[in-house]
Amino acid sequence: MNVGVVGLGLIGGSVAKAYKAENHTLYCFDTDLIMLDYSTLDGVTDYTLTKDNLSECDLLLLCVYPQAAVDYLRENASYIRKDAMVIDCCGTKRVVCDACFEIAKSHGFTFVGGHPMAGTQYSGFKFSRVDLFYGAPMVIVPPVFDDMKLLDRIKSLLSPLRFRSISVTTAEKHDQMIAFTSQLAHIVSNAYIKSPEAKLHNGFSAGSYKDLTRVAWLNPTMWTQLFMENSDNLLNELNSLILRLSEYRDAIQNGDSEQLWHLLDEGRRIKGEVDG
Repeated sequence: MNVGVVGLGLIGGSVAKAYKAENHTLYCFDTDLIMLDYSTLDGVTDYTLTKDNLSECDLLLLCVYPQAAVDYLRENASYIRKDAMVIDCCGTKRVVCDACFEIAKSHGFTFVGGHPMAGTQYSGFKFSRVDLFYGAPMVIVPPVFDDMKLLDRIKSLLSPLRFRSISVTTAEKHDQMIAFTSQLAHIVSNAYIKSPEAKLHNGFSAGSYKDLTRVAWLNPTMWTQLFMENSDNLLNELNSLILRLSEYRDAIQNGDSEQLWHLLDEGRRIKGEVDG
């Protein structure tokens, strides 16, 4: 299979390496030409992806920021084969799907929204790895929800990435959920590390500190775009968290150990119900 990959950062690089490991032919593009050359020397990229060879691709994966994915597809849609499939790997879905479904429809090919639920606190091709997605969930937003042949085709095309599961949802529901499961966590981690005590943590920190601060080391350019594109859902989660935190603060400030116990026990119980 001929696979096109646009963007060779952590996600795109890992995507390319996974397909290459199963002997597919890789057509890759990145605005960083040095990185593109490096991926070629590394044996990942077979051909630089251009307008001239885009029609060779059976599958095109857009692994760039949401607006960049829309811009790339709009600029290059006329070069994509009608029997090809395009899947994005962006962290929000409404902006991408709203535009790309229409672009694909007008040019006769299939576009599917996608979000691989895997990553690290690091970014860039040098941190990409062949097994990044092994055993991870994948969320997809198809153009229609009752076409089993399409869903089977998507699963087949994505099989080299070895996802544990593939969930089907709408762009709206995806963005609502991701505000809680990913975006809020990044903000909390990034804010938590700003404590003046953070610089003095050596010798006093263990697993709790490491777990909570891991994603504070983020890509500010990418996350700013993702947060702003999903601001309505993210603000709902932030406001809700601030309200709940104020309950803990008030209980401690008022010396109300009984209320604090109930708040802690409630959180423990809900954790058990959600993940137990």
